[in-house]
Amino acid sequence: MTAAAALSRPAVAIPSPDQPLPPGWSAAFPPAARPGRIRRRHIALALSFLILVALPAAATAAYLWLRAADQYAATTAFSVRKENSGTAMELLGGITALGESSAPDADILYDYLSSPRLVAQIDRELDLRQIWSKAAGDPVFGYAAPGTIEDLTDHWQRMVRISYDSSTRLIELRVLAFAPDDSVRIARAALAHAQAMLNDLNAVAREDTVANARTDLAEAETRLRRARAEVTRFRVSHRLVDPGAEAESQGGLIATLQEQLAEAQMDVDRLAASLREGDFRLVNARDRVRVVEDRIAEERRKVSDTSTGDAAAAAVLGEYEALAADLTFAEESYRAARTAYDAAQAEARRQGRYIAAHVPPARPESARFPQRWTIFATATLFLFLGWTVLVLIYSALRDRR
Repeated sequence: MTAAAALSRPAVAIPSPDQPLPPGWSAAFPPAARPGRIRRRHIALALSFLILVALPAAATAAYLWLRAADQYAATTAFSVRKENSGTAMELLGGITALGESSAPDADILYDYLSSPRLVAQIDRELDLRQIWSKAAGDPVFGYAAPGTIEDLTDHWQRMVRISYDSSTRLIELRVLAFAPDDSVRIARAALAHAQAMLNDLNAVAREDTVANARTDLAEAETRLRRARAEVTRFRVSHRLVDPGAEAESQGGLIATLQEQLAEAQMDVDRLAASLREGDFRLVNARDRVRVVEDRIAEERRKVSDTSTGDAAAAAVLGEYEALAADLTFAEESYRAARTAYDAAQAEARRQGRYIAAHVPPARPESARFPQRWTIFATATLFLFLGWTVLVLIYSALRDRR
């Protein structure tokens, strides 16, 4: 059909909504949609919502407001502090680091507060099984006694929340119990056992430090005694108290005699130039020269001792100097080891690390747990989201068929 023919066709009047349709219009224009009616899948969706969302949400609400027991929370926060006051150990460069641990004490305490060892200790002291079994009608938050230590540790991790800030090294402990006094008792016991564990770690480190210092002192004392014995043996064998002083004195005496010998020879030369041979004054001057020379030879023989020459005296003096150097080193080592040992004992008597509770546990006055509205809203939201995912999966599978 051309455009001109289409334009030449007479216009058809469209009836208004309140007028009946002309004959033939019903077949040409069928209704846009069928009348809605409830089908089986609609009933299935409603039943699934009731079963998967409404009933579990209602059961959760019934449990929270009818069966869940009130819980009281005792909160405490603390940090590990170290004494910074100076001690004699700080005078020794290698001693100050002996008490440091490879990991921060706060990290160790954080692991210890959730360990079965702590749970067992507090259970023996306070009977945690009986404390957390007071809510017999609460199957979720109550504890089913007696149970094993593993069961009690799992329940501890549910009832005790441990928060740790690694940047500030602060630890916060929140303890839940069905009686306000019980929560405070558990929190205080946890603090006491944490301090005891920290003291045990410090005691082991300090005992190790003292033992090492004691060993070093014993070795230094043995070395000092050996060095003194060697010096004494040398003095007895060579019959010398201080060879260095003896050699220095002997050398000074020989130098003085050599000066006198030079003066005496000058006198002989001066007298020989003005007097005849045989003059008693010249004879006396020459006798004085011989006496001084004999004295110098005698003193040199004393230095050589065994007629081995000056090399023997030098060897004896060198041996003594080596022994004296060993003795000096042994004395300094002993002095340093003694100072380190005394400092280690003084440090062992001090409490270098301790727990400082800036928020001590206080008795709660109202039960703020369990947080019923929060738990109910969270449970309902997850139930609804899960049901929605199942419906979407069902619709996608149905559309593929």
